[in-house]
Amino acid sequence: MSSSQSAGKGWLVTLSGTGINLALGVLYAWSVIAKSLTNDWGWSATMASKPYAVACGVFAVMMVFAGRAQDKYGPKIVASLGGALTGIGMIISSFASQGDNTLMIIGFGILAGTGIGLGYASATPPAVKWFPPAKKGLITGIVVSGFGLASVYISPLTNNLLANVGISKTFMILGIAFFIVSVLLSQFLVNPPAGFVPKGMPVQSKAAASANKKHDFEWHEMMKTPQFYLLWLMYAFASFAGLMIIGHMAKIAGKQLPGTELGFILVAILAIGNAGGRIIAGVVSDKLGRTRTMLLVFTLQAIVMVLLAKATTVPLLIAGALFVGFNYGSNLSLFPSTTADYFGTKNLGVNYGLVFTAWGVGGVFGSMVAGKIVDATGSYNTAFLVAAVLCVAAAATTFITKAPKTITVDKPFRTAGIPQMVNPLIDEKETKNK
Repeated sequence: MSSSQSAGKGWLVTLSGTGINLALGVLYAWSVIAKSLTNDWGWSATMASKPYAVACGVFAVMMVFAGRAQDKYGPKIVASLGGALTGIGMIISSFASQGDNTLMIIGFGILAGTGIGLGYASATPPAVKWFPPAKKGLITGIVVSGFGLASVYISPLTNNLLANVGISKTFMILGIAFFIVSVLLSQFLVNPPAGFVPKGMPVQSKAAASANKKHDFEWHEMMKTPQFYLLWLMYAFASFAGLMIIGHMAKIAGKQLPGTELGFILVAILAIGNAGGRIIAGVVSDKLGRTRTMLLVFTLQAIVMVLLAKATTVPLLIAGALFVGFNYGSNLSLFPSTTADYFGTKNLGVNYGLVFTAWGVGGVFGSMVAGKIVDATGSYNTAFLVAAVLCVAAAATTFITKAPKTITVDKPFRTAGIPQMVNPLIDEKETKNK
């Protein structure tokens, strides 16, 4: 395969993954749906939060299994199954009744959550493998930007459908559409052939390639390093803040600006920031470094959380939605790129799946905690404060997070699959100085 052909193939895979995420991003339209459930069906904030919270949790757990499956069976099969389950789950949700959220929890929460996990886990790994390491952040950002950008069109579309055909038919229409689009685009997700060298990387001899090869961590090796747990904690804390706002944005606008119909517009603005953050943070982190970029993002998010409590005008709410989306979206680019940097790309599917469980924890608790706080106090102020504190904790953690390093060991140990590591909290430069 020529370099021009490989580049074209890589971009086809990248854009297909982005398109799949544009469909699977229906998760981020829940704020608009939840507002309709509370206004039209009389559900409480807690009741309306449950399908979304379950979807976030199932999505995150499935990322582990989906990542391992796509590593083993290929992204096309796993993504196709994911698209089908997402559509079926939405269709089942259309049969939920006004007085019972069980079918919506099963359909949207469990089935669609599973499908989103399968599809999302399969979109990024094949795209990254077609490009050199210097573009890892950029390509990751482009693919995952689709998921964040989805709300730009899904929110107004969903809002229009809810107003014209009601809640049940909205789920039915979206389910059928996403089933078709996701399954079709999944057919273009393929890994590069064995021995493939991305354009821009020098072709090395087998001996040189073997000598320079970075160790690809198996999932159980990764879980023995402190880096895994540090990344997990930062991801959980940052996701709590972002997903809390995403799941409640329309209702926050209703609380802080009563009588103003800005809900779906703010969700769309948040989505623009979400998508932009994924691409911009990916590019910046390729230049500045992953943890330095994380520090900037976490700090800015903490400030925004504090200021949101005082956002009682249209311009302030718009700015708040834009920056919350930007900071949250940055995480969805930074953490998969960092996982690939730290632990290699060979097992990226399952490894990032395990790191991504932190996102699920943040989503479940962010949505549910905010729902309970507003039901109890009638205000989101305490929820904003809790999220700000967690973002500060995540920012502080960046100062002790360094890439793990491996050293060459004797063949018997390498054959046994046991890499020896220098102190995993000391970076390469410090190791050489010692």
